[in-house]
Amino acid sequence: MTYQQPGNWSDPSWPSQAGQPQDPGYPVSGQPIPQGYAAPPQGYAAPMYPGYAPYPPSPPTNGMAIAALVCSLAGIATCISAPVGAILGHIARKQIRERGEGGDGLALAGIIVGWILTGLLVLVIAFYVVIIILAINSESGTTY
Repeated sequence: MTYQQPGNWSDPSWPSQAGQPQDPGYPVSGQPIPQGYAAPPQGYAAPMYPGYAPYPPSPPTNGMAIAALVCSLAGIATCISAPVGAILGHIARKQIRERGEGGDGLALAGIIVGWILTGLLVLVIAFYVVIIILAINSESGTTY
């Protein structure tokens, strides 16, 4: 009997294991299952080990949470979409709580980034307004 290496292909450099018994639970492909061992039934589930439970599938991510983060980050370039992203983030967090979906961190990041960028935008607009008012009210140094 020649021992076949993993992948069920032969390699002349692979050592021959003629004297060692083959594991009857894992026959080499194409060989019959030895007497006393039955093939596992169809739909055979993975074995359960005590203390280890399989992970439950993760819930789907809320699409509005993704949109909130994208709009908030796009607010860096456009300045208009930042408050939209923050508002979408608030709506997404409410939907996530109600539906049990994932993406709470995305929604929270959209809220934080959106409101920070909105605040910075308001400060920049206020700065420009003050500069314009000062420019209008300043006395001109020219006399006619």
